[in-house]
Amino acid sequence: MKRTPPIKKNDDISLKIEGMGSEGQGIGHIDGFAVFVPGALLGETVDVHIIKVMPNYAIGKVLSICEPSKDRVEPECPCANRCGGCTLQHMSYDAQLEFKRGRVRDAFRHIGGMQVDVSDIIGSEAFHRYRNKASFPFAEIDGRVELGFYAKNSHRLIPLDDCIIQDEKSVAVMREVRAWANEHKISAYDELKQKGILRHLVVRCASNGDTMAAVVTTGELPHARSLVERLSALKFVKSVIHNINRKNTNVILGDEYRHIWGSECIEERILQMRFEVSAASFLQVNHKQTERLYKKVLDLLDLKGTETVADIYCGIGTISLLIAKRAKEVVGVEEVAQAIDNAEKNAGLNGVENAAFVCGRAEKVLPGLVNDGGMRFDAVVIDPPRKGCDESVLKAIADCGTNKIVYVSCNPATLVRDIKHLSEHGFGVAKATPVDMFPQTGHAETVVQLVRKKPDTYIDITVDMDELDLTSSEAKATYDEIKDYIFDKHCVKVSSLYIAQVKQKHGIIERDCYNNSKKDNPKQPQCPPEKVKLIEEALRHFKMIP
Repeated sequence: MKRTPPIKKNDDISLKIEGMGSEGQGIGHIDGFAVFVPGALLGETVDVHIIKVMPNYAIGKVLSICEPSKDRVEPECPCANRCGGCTLQHMSYDAQLEFKRGRVRDAFRHIGGMQVDVSDIIGSEAFHRYRNKASFPFAEIDGRVELGFYAKNSHRLIPLDDCIIQDEKSVAVMREVRAWANEHKISAYDELKQKGILRHLVVRCASNGDTMAAVVTTGELPHARSLVERLSALKFVKSVIHNINRKNTNVILGDEYRHIWGSECIEERILQMRFEVSAASFLQVNHKQTERLYKKVLDLLDLKGTETVADIYCGIGTISLLIAKRAKEVVGVEEVAQAIDNAEKNAGLNGVENAAFVCGRAEKVLPGLVNDGGMRFDAVVIDPPRKGCDESVLKAIADCGTNKIVYVSCNPATLVRDIKHLSEHGFGVAKATPVDMFPQTGHAETVVQLVRKKPDTYIDITVDMDELDLTSSEAKATYDEIKDYIFDKHCVKVSSLYIAQVKQKHGIIERDCYNNSKKDNPKQPQCPPEKVKLIEEALRHFKMIP
């Protein structure tokens, strides 16, 4: 029998915050019913206005803080309560670090059923102005073109004149581009109408100050000469790029790049090595923390100079080339051809001759190197995108002969899911260390060392099913992973509600905080048949349904 929620929309309640959600929301309970409150901290008593009620949880907005936490601080950003970027500005930095370490520890325990001793998180010296890359969307507001960031869980632009986590050079470029767009009355792209020209401004800043500006449009770039005149007047700007994205998608960059002024790349130095960075290159956004992160990777590899190492998802070769200085041979694997070109150029730039780069999918490349090429890898580094690795990739890694894996991840949930799969292939967790790459936000990188199981060299994995509280199918993939799979393959967006409806159709039990279907509510939209098929395809991909 369905339980009627004890509260309804627009109720005002007093709430004791007893836990923290994965994005830093406070969590309290009314008669056992969970209420998520962004901006509230553990231990606080808050007055809350209920803005949304679902069958298993509610979302509230802080009206007042009756008993503030000792960890509460005043946010320095004037947009802290409106912009969706920095969700932890109201929390002291020491508390942020402990929260992030706890997220990693809880992911191991609740998602993977693993008892892992997570090391102290490596904190950042800089809490502000640490980001070396900014992606500002354009929008038209009250007749003016604005740049800023989106409000949380929306595409409603919050116009900004500054952002305190961005490099000041990025902010200066943003102001100039905004002035140029309004001077020439160039239209901003409207996602709903699918009309307009200006989509995004992407700015990269190297640690030496050199800066690249890339303007993303739906087609031609009007008044390009005027844009170059404005940006070249900022002496630190060394490159202006035009990117074209004609698709109706939330992906920022398109496939077409036009170099319109200055150099095509800027140069970054990481641990005394030089890297050319293009507009399309992936590079960690916090330079000093990147060096600490990569030092930790090298420490966990513990190379003696005789090893052959594979670097999966190698990108432009940053980790590969750092490893090459300490190993006999490195093979970087990446399916993006332009990144492989950059990696090869970066190898030449640094005089590295013991690194090779292969363009292709890891699940095909690794077996070919092992079975056809006779290679054996002493260690493997994995640094995948947020959605983690396909099972076929993990199997190829486990079968390549290695006894050591170092996994770098920005998503604790997919990290632990993948480690759980690797444990089925004989690997155990030896060390896990979070690194705070993103102060003021709920995100953190984690570096994990896995070794092939031998007595006294690994941590036992024990599963407590009462603690885990997940069906096997629920543990397979998160809602975001299902959405990412469908969008990456079909460029179609689906909602959590639709996913929940399809999961219910196949008998997958929904638990607290899932977006359940309410079939007794005739006003609730039902998933269209064409999206049912796509969601079922994703569920089969993640082996959640046969």
